[in-house]
Amino acid sequence: MNAPIVQGDLRAVRLPTDHPPVKVGRIGVLLVNLGTPDATDYWSMRRYLKEFLSDRRVIETPRLIWWPLLNGIILTTRPGRKGKDYASIWNKERDESPLRTITRLQSEKLAASLASASPKLVVDWAMRYGNPSIASRIEALQNEGCDRLLLVPLYPQYAAATSATVCDKAFDALKTMRWQPVLRVAPPWADDPVYIEAVTSSMKREIAKLGFEPEVILASFHGVPQSYLAKGDPYHCQCQKTARLMREALGLDERRFRITFQSRFGPEEWLQPYTDKTVEALAKQGVKSLAVVTPGFSADCLETLEEIAGENAEIFRHNGGENFAAIPCLNDTDDGMRVIEHVVRRELMGWI
Repeated sequence: MNAPIVQGDLRAVRLPTDHPPVKVGRIGVLLVNLGTPDATDYWSMRRYLKEFLSDRRVIETPRLIWWPLLNGIILTTRPGRKGKDYASIWNKERDESPLRTITRLQSEKLAASLASASPKLVVDWAMRYGNPSIASRIEALQNEGCDRLLLVPLYPQYAAATSATVCDKAFDALKTMRWQPVLRVAPPWADDPVYIEAVTSSMKREIAKLGFEPEVILASFHGVPQSYLAKGDPYHCQCQKTARLMREALGLDERRFRITFQSRFGPEEWLQPYTDKTVEALAKQGVKSLAVVTPGFSADCLETLEEIAGENAEIFRHNGGENFAAIPCLNDTDDGMRVIEHVVRRELMGWI
């Protein structure tokens, strides 16, 4: 005689009466963002930077050259400096980075909005670098009975150094599992109309709150080395497409709405024009009011809160600019959650 599974049975699977209770039939949705240190002290920063800068998707320099630089110089000097940068934006109430806070909220709000879609769904979140790790959350989802998994790298534009390395880490975890969940990966949404509408609407509302009208708006994306583009990475093209669609939706020309790239690292040439150099040049040319939007980031983080709102604002004012605004990311706002839910529901078709 067969009996239904006692725990987590959402597909009416039937097993022998003497079979132990098991959880099956659930669907996991795992949101993944770039990463965060656990704290701002030297050793926490060193652990985080070592994991990040050891990723061969991020740094493609030959190991014979890169390894001595990383372990001999960078991991000695950089943790202290970056720790101070993180401390300037740290969520002291929760003792964590803003990226961790926002990604958690995105997960919680997505779970609430999908609750009526299917009782099978379990939503969780992870970081590619730092904690919670991708492997730990895949294991947790499987323990909840998830035998199907939707992986959602939270990057609107695809790059090997972001989206692909999320997949790498997920595959590494799956390689160790005897019973692997079936996996789907959400594609990027650089030109999705829902995303373009959300990011432009949010930007217009934020600008309307300012006490000034920006003469120029920069769409600043995270940079990658120019050589990655030459090797076939589509990231630059997708950033350009996002910026073009935003410009068209806003009804602005290329003088008023410009694309730039930030966060370069090391001596290699990166995607241009550089954000900081453009900000400096605009101020010197007499532009007094500037706004910067960061449509490549799904959540505010060090690169938006400290680099754009801090460093670049200082560069602008130091060179003659007066009014500077860093436009917030979509984060867990209604606009932001509409995009994430749209992507997730689309990719779950056929499963729910």
